[in-house]
Amino acid sequence: MSDWLVLATVMAAACAVVLVVTVLSQRRLRDAADGPDAAESPQTPDVLEYMVMMVGVVYAIVLGLAIAGVWEARGAAQDAVRTEAQALHEVTQRAQVYPSDFREKLRTDIDAYVTEVVVDEWPRMIEREELSPRGTELLAAVRTGVAERAPSNELEAQAYQPMLDQVAAAEDARNARAEGAGATLPGIVWFGLIAGAVITVGLIFTMQIGRTFRELLLAGLFSALIAFLLFLVWDFDAPFGRSGTDSADAFRQLFPGISGNG
Repeated sequence: MSDWLVLATVMAAACAVVLVVTVLSQRRLRDAADGPDAAESPQTPDVLEYMVMMVGVVYAIVLGLAIAGVWEARGAAQDAVRTEAQALHEVTQRAQVYPSDFREKLRTDIDAYVTEVVVDEWPRMIEREELSPRGTELLAAVRTGVAERAPSNELEAQAYQPMLDQVAAAEDARNARAEGAGATLPGIVWFGLIAGAVITVGLIFTMQIGRTFRELLLAGLFSALIAFLLFLVWDFDAPFGRSGTDSADAFRQLFPGISGNG
């Protein structure tokens, strides 16, 4: 099921629940009003309106902080991916001063690592929130190949240390990617967000909402907005995405010839 279909389903379900409860509540009140104990509908106390407003404001602040947190984590994860891909690409470019046999071997090792990352490691990272041991071995092979090739002239000597630095940068970025593979928000925060959503939407029924088109429309739009914002937090809570490998595009752009780019 695509993310868009999940979003549409959640928003429609939230609207349906609120509208059905509203209609049923008003029908019950109308039936009670037609009975022998009918009385004038009570007005909503001012203090209750103030409390409902404050609950809504507090929940909006918490929801905004959650969105900002997952957005920042997602941005940091994407920065780590770009850094890793750019560092490996820089290694291949700086190796131009080396003999062709070394360049080809280094490029083969890097392509093997990038292919492992994009094709095998990325789905594993999304589903199991961990990196593959094979990827670690392939990156270690790249580092060994660079470190063990002693420079034979001045140009190679000038490129040698920067190449090691770029490999180290790629390893640091890979470690950052491993740390960011899991969910950003802990379970207790999700409990608070969902409970707050239920309370916030439920409080609209304390305001003597009627069955006019305008009131039902506003109630439906409000519940759909809450559902959309919760979906947004849920989707961004996976820094590298939930339904594909689009977040690995930095590798595909810099290494267009790797397997799996078809």
